[in-house]
Amino acid sequence: MLRVAVIGGGPSGSCAAEVLAKAGIQTWLFERKLDNAKPCGGAIPLCMVEEFDLPDSIIDRKVRNMRMISPSNREVDIRLDPLGYDDNAYIGMCRREVFDSFLRNRAADLGTTLINGLVLRIDTGEKRQGPYTIHYADHSGAGSTGEQKSLDVDLIIGADGANSRVAKAMDAGDYNVAIAFQERIKLPAEEMTYYENLAEMYVGSDVSPDFYAWVFPKYDHVAVGTGTMQKNQSLIKGLQKGIRERATKRLYKGEVIKVEAHPIPEHPRPRRVVGRMALVGDAAGYVTKSSGEGIYFAAKSGRMCAEAIVEISRNGAVIPTEKQIKSTYLKRWDRKYGATYAVLDILQKIFYRNDSAREAFVEMCGDKDVQKLTFDSYLYKRVVMMNPLQQIRLTLRTLGSLVRGQGLAPKDYTPVPSAVGRSEGDFLAEEAAQAVKAQSKDKATSKDKSTSRVS
Repeated sequence: MLRVAVIGGGPSGSCAAEVLAKAGIQTWLFERKLDNAKPCGGAIPLCMVEEFDLPDSIIDRKVRNMRMISPSNREVDIRLDPLGYDDNAYIGMCRREVFDSFLRNRAADLGTTLINGLVLRIDTGEKRQGPYTIHYADHSGAGSTGEQKSLDVDLIIGADGANSRVAKAMDAGDYNVAIAFQERIKLPAEEMTYYENLAEMYVGSDVSPDFYAWVFPKYDHVAVGTGTMQKNQSLIKGLQKGIRERATKRLYKGEVIKVEAHPIPEHPRPRRVVGRMALVGDAAGYVTKSSGEGIYFAAKSGRMCAEAIVEISRNGAVIPTEKQIKSTYLKRWDRKYGATYAVLDILQKIFYRNDSAREAFVEMCGDKDVQKLTFDSYLYKRVVMMNPLQQIRLTLRTLGSLVRGQGLAPKDYTPVPSAVGRSEGDFLAEEAAQAVKAQSKDKATSKDKSTSRVS
């Protein structure tokens, strides 16, 4: 019987383990941080809810309005209602710790052996062809270092993120990683009501030179974050300050309850299958450009990889070869999603290169044809074809927007106005209160240092 280890208990690993366990294949799922909360906007498309049978209980908010905000603070709403979608259409907003835990536990309920452990080393056999021995620290018991153990398996699925140890073991090759930074912020009731079914996306060099920043609603707080490519990662804290400043009037009296940061891949790895080791999700590099979407593609890649293994192993009766895994899993994945990644890469290069282009991007988002095309593609993960007349019209609108954007790009960035009608006096009073609080904190720190020196 085939023995498979899945390293990494996020969406890609859990969905792979679920498929394998359902087929009766011996499956182990490794995850060190069972309360893991990757910094992530947490948006999932409607098709994922249906395709992966996700319950309402793990969805914090059902967003039906996306608000795009340009560098000059031009705001464009993309609403589902005017586009003809029914009341059941929405973008799901989730907390990753809740979402990931559900998928992981479902895989365990189906027969996956869940190991709360950190993989330390992988012996890969001659020419990395196996058999494979996984050396890990089991953290299911007491003690901070864990109990040293090992496990022999026939096949490994690497779902362990951008810093994948499986990728290192199989010599998958390096890739550039972007950095995501996010703060979870609790807001007063009025501000949270504003974000009831609304998510905001900000663009501008102040919030990201090559991506976008977000304010996404969760159960009882908003996730406020940004991301940037590896070459600009030293700027990340300044960029986070940028989104906090631009959205400051909508984050009135916001209290930071958690700060998160994590690397995300900029492109697929050079090698995704070596021997009987396969990469999925972030470990493989399956995060889209432009939108930065990774959750759906992570889960889908885990499922497709596992389905290919089940098929070619005849439900675990035989051990697959490297050639078989490549010709099923990789070939099907690239054929299904290769064009999607290529198109989004082009869009990012066009619309994220400077503030003039970003102004054009937000203007384009006000076009109903663009909105329908975007939501059809995102919500249902299907390729939507335009007729020749639509293509010509869209090309002309894009060129016009790019020209107009050159005159709209601001020299300075300013906060967007309050969305719930708070006065300027409210913000001045809050700024004064924060200044007094910071001053008191500095005095307390100085006093503690003085006391320490006397002691």
